[in-house]
Amino acid sequence: MTEAKAGDTVRLHYKGTLDDGSVFDSSEGREPLEFTVGSGQIIPGLDQAIPGMKVGDEKTVRVEAENAYGPINLEARQSVPRANIPDSVPLEIGLQLQAQTENGGVMSVTVVEFSDDEVVLDANHPLAGQALTFEIQMVGIN
Repeated sequence: MTEAKAGDTVRLHYKGTLDDGSVFDSSEGREPLEFTVGSGQIIPGLDQAIPGMKVGDEKTVRVEAENAYGPINLEARQSVPRANIPDSVPLEIGLQLQAQTENGGVMSVTVVEFSDDEVVLDANHPLAGQALTFEIQMVGIN
């Protein structure tokens, strides 16, 4: 039976959980995740767990933050004047917004603090700084 290796396109079902047991993502009810092993399309820690798996294999993989979305970067937090955010946006902690970068691109940010005068936005990935656990099942190798 074929073992997955770098360069293979694989399909797998997965469930990702945090240390508190909450599910942050899953392929349940969807098509399997498809990607090329070793191509950088998924987080490094999960990509590194795939070589050697065969169709039908299942495993649980814990990926530390450094091999997932990285540690929290405090420099990715920025305070902006409340006036820069439209009054029509009801602010709450955890609210995800789109912000325009200096070069015209768009990035996701999360509201982490706010007052009448300012809003602190965090551009870290929502899963930065967290270890992730994946239950995976290999369903195809090409």
